Amino acid sequence: MITEIEIDLARHCISHAVSCGASAARAYLNKCTTDSYTVLNGELDKVTHSSDRSVYIYIYADGRYGTFSTNRLEKSDLEDFVEKAVGMVRMLGEDLCRRLPDPERTAKDALTGRELGLYDESYEDTDADTRLEHACRLSIFEDIRKEDSNFTLISEECEFSCTIDDSYTADSQGFEGRHTETAFGTFSEMTIEDAEGCKYSGFWWQSTPRLADIDLEGCGRKALERAVRQIGPKKRRSGRYRMVVDSTVASRLVSPVISALNSSAIQQKMSFLEGSEGMKVFHEGMTLMDLARTPGKNGSRLFDTEGVATKDAPIVENGVVRQYFTSTYMSEKMGIPATIEDISRPCLMPYVEGRDLQTEEKGVSLEDILKLCGNGILVSGFNGGNCNPVTGDFSFGIEGFAFSRGKITHPVREMLITGNIKELWNSLIAAGSDARESSRWQIPTLAFEGVAFSG
Repeated sequence: MITEIEIDLARHCISHAVSCGASAARAYLNKCTTDSYTVLNGELDKVTHSSDRSVYIYIYADGRYGTFSTNRLEKSDLEDFVEKAVGMVRMLGEDLCRRLPDPERTAKDALTGRELGLYDESYEDTDADTRLEHACRLSIFEDIRKEDSNFTLISEECEFSCTIDDSYTADSQGFEGRHTETAFGTFSEMTIEDAEGCKYSGFWWQSTPRLADIDLEGCGRKALERAVRQIGPKKRRSGRYRMVVDSTVASRLVSPVISALNSSAIQQKMSFLEGSEGMKVFHEGMTLMDLARTPGKNGSRLFDTEGVATKDAPIVENGVVRQYFTSTYMSEKMGIPATIEDISRPCLMPYVEGRDLQTEEKGVSLEDILKLCGNGILVSGFNGGNCNPVTGDFSFGIEGFAFSRGKITHPVREMLITGNIKELWNSLIAAGSDARESSRWQIPTLAFEGVAFSG
């Protein structure tokens, strides 16, 4: 954890930078420790401990700007470091758009770092023996080998990890903010071989701020299930099909939208959403929220890297683009209002035409969406490909399953989907309510009409 002595050193960096001639300064202090235990085929294979401590100094001087970092936190070393940093900034070219955010935009409620409930005190009681025990509990290697099945288990790799990340940010205008969180993670990957000698692999992972929310026994079984269901893939003809995208990979279709809403991409003419703010661009069923302040959830935060306060806000609402992600710098450069640097916790809201899912107790699952769509292809993985940031045209390799009458029939592999991101989202059929709790990106199962598949 960051100590008061280290916080005082970060404050001193700011005051010393100003005394050396900087017009403004910001300091970002971070400490992070991660321990991981890897089990291979039921036996301990690797133990890793990593610890990092660093301070970043952002210097504004004479209309110029520079960023510097060091992991030496002795006062005399820092003073020398800051003095040299200010001198180097004065040698750079002018960039008059660089400045700190207006003080009224910064967070005032991030005093202890624990306001969002992202710190689990049980981390302090989790010693090396406990972590090793958790990693060993992930393994089901011996159990699977004893089971009579239509495949052979080739290998199993499991990992348990725990991390504590503590950060403190301050600037010369009086902002101070702290963010502290723990993260407990599990990972399991299974490789199997079928009767014909074909090999398949499947993986599963979990990540949560609280240890009690981790399912140690279920991770390996889920990874094995994902490997086994790939056995016996069949070829599929090219054509246009209804596409259902599993919640584990659905964020791949949202990330191009979020990237295109970044003001830096717009300013550089690298966005297919340039000029779209306030306009209806997507299907009315698409509502993308930034739920940045949800307590206890991955990705939640009270302020961005500039110290600007976050808020729960719509990014796309009923298909209408509501805001760009605009830092203080891009706001000055483009002459548009500043918002926030980037999205914190994107959440796509559930949608099924004709149903008010906000008032229904029953959620919308993958099975519900398969039944709704009837026939098509369920995408469970993306294998490479890209999206053109200027036009929105995409081509992604996929793997998954064919389904008929709402039931999965067989696996499919080696297929491509092609199209345009805006056109794809305008063909939205449904969005579920089954986003993975482990993910910062809360994107549920999605369904689209008439997607071009190449076999």
